[in-house]
Amino acid sequence: MDDALQFRPLPKTHVSATSCRLLKAFKPPPVTADSPALLVMTDLSKVPPATIGAEATLEEANHSMLVRGVRLLLVVSASDHVVGVVTTVDVLGEKPVLVAQKHQTRRSDLRVADVMVPVDKVEALTIEEVRKASVGNIVATLKSHSRAHAIVVGQGQDGKQSLLGIFSASQIARQLGVQIHTSEM
Repeated sequence: MDDALQFRPLPKTHVSATSCRLLKAFKPPPVTADSPALLVMTDLSKVPPATIGAEATLEEANHSMLVRGVRLLLVVSASDHVVGVVTTVDVLGEKPVLVAQKHQTRRSDLRVADVMVPVDKVEALTIEEVRKASVGNIVATLKSHSRAHAIVVGQGQDGKQSLLGIFSASQIARQLGVQIHTSEM
């Protein structure tokens, strides 16, 4: 394709040194415990989820989390089906050491599949319940289950379950302006 014949470059402008600001979408709003829970949910229809393949190494998973600024990755198959979740606790905690000992291998030889929580063991919240909930309900849920994250699912138009969102204790804490201790297991 000869780009010079079909396309023209766009004109440029200067960025204002005094009035260029981020849009609100990049700065989640402050909330209170009584605010609607949806205000603190990462909506996966608007924000691409952080994913990784099951065959990735633990080092790759850790690096991916650091680069993306997250503490949970969705483990996906080649066909983009969620097959599990992996958190920093799974990658950096005691679990890899125990799994390596059990399999008589080195920690560096482990893959995400070895330490992830398989999807059939993952508990989720329904979007119907989340729509009726407050931020305080979500914090109470995370604390009662000793979790730093909760995923939200719903039924798609095709009748199949879809992953719609993720709650993160650290994101909620930032928006509330307080610390939240969940003692993640």
